[in-house]
Order: sequence, then C-alpha cells, then structure tokens
Amino acid sequence: MPVSSQVTSSGQDRPPAIDLHKVTKSFGHQVARRGVDLQVAAGEFLTLFGPNGAGKTTLIRIVASLARPNSGTVRLRGQDLGRSAIALRRDLGLISHRPLLYGDLTAEENLRFFARMYDLPQAPARVQAVLEQVGLLARRRDPVRGF
Repeated sequence: MPVSSQVTSSGQDRPPAIDLHKVTKSFGHQVARRGVDLQVAAGEFLTLFGPNGAGKTTLIRIVASLARPNSGTVRLRGQDLGRSAIALRRDLGLISHRPLLYGDLTAEENLRFFARMYDLPQAPARVQAVLEQVGLLARRRDPVRGF
C-alpha cells in the first residue's frame, strides 16, 4: 500500500493510525510475516484472523512494540515506532489471549519492568497501588507462574 495521509471528515490531513510498510519478521529460518503492507485510519477497526501459526500474534506484537520487525517500517500516527517506541507505548494498550507476564519474575518485578519500559512517572507508588488494587500486595514477591 502506498504511504499517504488520510483526510478526515473535518478536512484535516492526518496520517494513518497504523502504517506498516514491507514489514517482515523471522524467527531463525522460520518467516512469520513477510512484506506486510497495512494502513488503518484513525477510528477504524481491524480484525485479524487466520489459522494457528499464520503470524497474527506476531503482527500485533510488532505494532504494540513488544517485538521488532527484521525489516520494514512501522508508523503510528505518523511517528516511526523504531525511533519513538517509548513515547508511543504510553498510548498503546494490548489485551492478549496469553498473559504477557514473565512467569519467573514476581508480581512486583513484572510491574516494575513494565513501568520502566513505559517510562511511567512515580513508578514505585504506582506499582504499590496496583498491587493493592488487585489484592496481590501480600503476594508481591511470589513468581507469577504460581498465580
């Protein structure tokens, strides 16, 4: 797909919310995605479906900045994800069919890791507050694989 701006109903030019150009991702010799071109305008919905192993989760992880493509470009609202991942992560959310936690880390360590990854201000207080909110403060030092 050609890279271009989308025109909104208000007449203002806005870049696509998601813009992938020739994105490829491999795991060793196994190619999960090859040459993906995709544009999603702000306010549009996108559904990915296909058989197991088709690369749906891989593509979502790339857009969410949880995996890097081997080649190609990913832009979110016109910003290059490779150059602006930390800033863009603040506006991203992902709900997965699998937990995106590290089983060998504790609940507290997982939250501290993601707070650092997303550059959250006042991280220690926020980690404490979240653990209290979900009723895990007493288990904050337990590995999450046991939850």
